[in-house]
Formats: sequence, structure tokens, C-alpha cells
Amino acid sequence: MKDLEALVIFARVAEMRSFTQAAESLGMQKGRVSVVVRELEREVNATLLHRTTRTVQLTEDGRAFYSRARDLLSEAEELRSMFSYSGMSLRGRIRVDMPTVLAQSVVVPALPQLLEAHPELEIELSSTDRRVDLIPEGFDCVIRLGPIGDETLIARPLGQLRMINAASPAYLARFGVPQTIDDLLKQGHRMVHYMRNFGAKPDGWAYPAGDGYQSLMLPGAMRVSSVLAYHEAGLAGAGLIQGGYSALAPHIQRGTLVEVLPHLRPQPLNASFVVAHRRNLSRRVRAFMEWTEELLKPYFD
Repeated sequence: MKDLEALVIFARVAEMRSFTQAAESLGMQKGRVSVVVRELEREVNATLLHRTTRTVQLTEDGRAFYSRARDLLSEAEELRSMFSYSGMSLRGRIRVDMPTVLAQSVVVPALPQLLEAHPELEIELSSTDRRVDLIPEGFDCVIRLGPIGDETLIARPLGQLRMINAASPAYLARFGVPQTIDDLLKQGHRMVHYMRNFGAKPDGWAYPAGDGYQSLMLPGAMRVSSVLAYHEAGLAGAGLIQGGYSALAPHIQRGTLVEVLPHLRPQPLNASFVVAHRRNLSRRVRAFMEWTEELLKPYFD
């Protein structure tokens, strides 16, 4: 496996976009990392990384090379552990991305138990509401809500994320507790508007109608583009909100939010684990995906 050291170093530099950070994470001198990458570029006769004073980025050749290198390193890891018994402790690094509120409310609180059971496992967890690019950004797997949006990726369905309606007790004391869609208008209710991008048209209040779902545009004085800010606005009493049960359940249990219109919940969101290649998943990545899937079951329909 020592012959793969150059690929390991190159992949870490590409993923962290920094020779300094890559060297620190590998426990090596920065100069050694730079020399190894330069020698690798000479060996393959291509410039793999574009270097500036501020950052390091993959070139077009570098992206293609990185994709194949990741496959090869994953295959090597699988080969090394192919005779290990299933109960053997996991080791190595996993790079994963998931929605912020899912990470904050469910996954991160449970991670210490996983890491205690597998002391040699290292988790690099990115939590963002944007859609990351798996291969260029070096992710082993990501959790996505809604459409996948890329037919070249492999999706493993997790289920449907339960969505609920909620508001703060202070807000409901002012406007009343709606029992029907008509009450939303009659009682003068307001909603916090969530927008994926500022300037976009808000989605409105989603509710089931007949065999599908409809949207009612309610007034609102606040528009946000962050899911966390959206939830905080609801907690502050700025208006009604609609969000994932996994994120809002702790607030409801504490009484800082109250579920409203439980019989008129929004359409659930399809949730999936997404990977670039099914056949090259290492044992630790497969194990992490299975652990996460079990962890999230109570929140999915």
C-alpha cells in the first residue's frame, strides 16, 4: 500500500485546497507534500493543481485524475480489509455532507457514540444548505432532500422526511390557533418566508388538497435564505413556519414551538444518500451510511 502514498497526498491536497492544511492533517511537512505532488505531476506528465497565493484548485486534468485516484484508493482500502471480520473497528476518514438542521438536530448529537465505538474513525462533516459537488469537493457520500438533480450520481433512498407546521406560543396567543385553511386568512395569520435565493418568489403555505398539494400565499414581514434563520424566526414569534419534523420536534417537546394544523401537513421531502459510485464504497462508508439510516428512521415516513 506504500506505493499509493502519492495518491493519498494528492487527494488530500485537492480536497482541502491547501498544501498547509493537507500536510497538517497527514502529519507531514509541507515541503514534503509539495515535493510529492510535483513528482506525481511529472510522472503523469500533466499539471493537476492550479496554485495561487490564496488557494489550490484542480485543473481539468486534475479533476479527471482525482476521480480515478479516489476510485483506486477506495478499491485499495476495500482490498486491505476484505478479510476483516464484520465486527472489526472501522478506521480511516469519511467525508460527508448533509443539510444543516439534520446534522445539528440528529446526527451530530449521536456521533460521539459512533466515534467511541470506532476510535480510529475520523468524520469530516460538512453541513450546508447548498448542493455540494461530490467529486470535485471530495465527498464520500451526501444526504440530499428533494430531487437529486444529477443522473450520473447513485441515490440510495432513505425515505420521506416528515414535514410539520409550527408556531411559537406567543405568536398563537396573538393570532389564535388555526383549525382550517380558512382560519389562516380569517385570523390574519402571517408566515415566515423561506427563499433558497434572495429575489426568488416565496413558495407560500403548502397544504394537502384532494390528491395533491396546493399553496396559499400568506403575508409575512420576514424573508430568510437560511433554514436555521427560518426556524429561529418561528421561535421568535415572527410567524408560522413549515419544517422537517427532525429539526422541529425538540422545540415542540420543550414547548417553545407548537404544532398547528397537524391534519394539513406539507408534502414530505424525499431523502436520499447520494454517492458517485456504488461499487467503490469502502467498508467504513457503507457502515456509516447504514448507521445514519438507522438513526434517521424515526423521522422518516
